[in-house]
Amino acid sequence: MKVLDILRVKGNTLYTVQPDEPLGKAAQIMAEKDIGSLVVMEHGDLVGMLTFREVIVCIVKNGGEIGNTLVRTAMDDHPLTCTSETELDEVRRMMLERHARYMPVMNQKMLMGVISFYDVAKAVVDSQNFENKMLKAYIRDWPAEEDSAAD
Repeated sequence: MKVLDILRVKGNTLYTVQPDEPLGKAAQIMAEKDIGSLVVMEHGDLVGMLTFREVIVCIVKNGGEIGNTLVRTAMDDHPLTCTSETELDEVRRMMLERHARYMPVMNQKMLMGVISFYDVAKAVVDSQNFENKMLKAYIRDWPAEEDSAAD
């Protein structure tokens, strides 16, 4: 299974923010859209990733306030990325190593989408459930062997 399989199911709605926008505005977008991350784009290029984790860390550093902080100050400026052709096993390994909950999907310099750890886990579970159903159907439909010893 590849990242492309997740994107097909998930759809292609993307939410982005620019690095010089106020962090408060970005947090408001995340809350309104009920999303945990925003891709930070500048002049058509991926320059960072902003998640609620970075927002919370910034608020704690600022004594409980966002203040006039810009997205650029809080964002992860070296986000983990993958391509639509990356295998899910590799994505899981990468996300676990970096404790990343969100990963932009890039083909060349084009942003194709964002996948979450939840998306990856759900795809794996769905795949295993499908495999289990197929195995059970195969076993259920297996022809009963006749007892040839009785002949």
